[in-house]
Amino acid sequence: MKVLVVEDEFRLADAIARGLRREGIAVDVAGDGDLALEKASITPYDVIVLDRDLPRVHGDDVCQTLRDGGSASRILMLTASGTIEDRVSGLNLGADDYLPKPFAFLELMARVRALGRRHAVALSLVLERRGVRLDAARHEVSRDGSPIVLTPKELAVLEALLGADGTVVSPEALLDQVWDEHVDPFTNVVRVTVMTLRKKLGSPPLIETVIGAGYQIA
Repeated sequence: MKVLVVEDEFRLADAIARGLRREGIAVDVAGDGDLALEKASITPYDVIVLDRDLPRVHGDDVCQTLRDGGSASRILMLTASGTIEDRVSGLNLGADDYLPKPFAFLELMARVRALGRRHAVALSLVLERRGVRLDAARHEVSRDGSPIVLTPKELAVLEALLGADGTVVSPEALLDQVWDEHVDPFTNVVRVTVMTLRKKLGSPPLIETVIGAGYQIA
């Protein structure tokens, strides 16, 4: 899952981002509405945690712009006001869920995961290729009927490769889809993750390395 946190209070944004990353989620952060719209136009986030009271471009306008532009990202709107009228207003703008401040991180995490599952179901419930089956909603993987336990990053890389339907996925594309914007572009984390994923998927090897291009499950 990849999440964008849009919050102008730096400490809160940092706390949310660190908490989500501890759960294996890739997180980008934007401190205002303009930057949020710029990032969302480039990256297809699964979930956007959106503060309503943003400077420059208000959270309502961010939400409306995303929906008018056809964004499939699920939006969890945060606000200091928890009245029924405000909740209804936010949902009518196109938000998928609404969480008043202050909130417990465990509740935020549960809501983000729930929205992420809904996004996965909307995109594709199950991916299958060459005996490998990935249930995106349940985060379950098997090969020829035998379950395989993967880390969140390994599962996300496998989902990207299966979703490519046999085409080559570059290391840069995997970095963009699976890791957040702070990852070192020269890191070997993609190669190492693919290597461990290969081992867990077993024999015969499924993931092929296309020299100079990337990886594929042909």
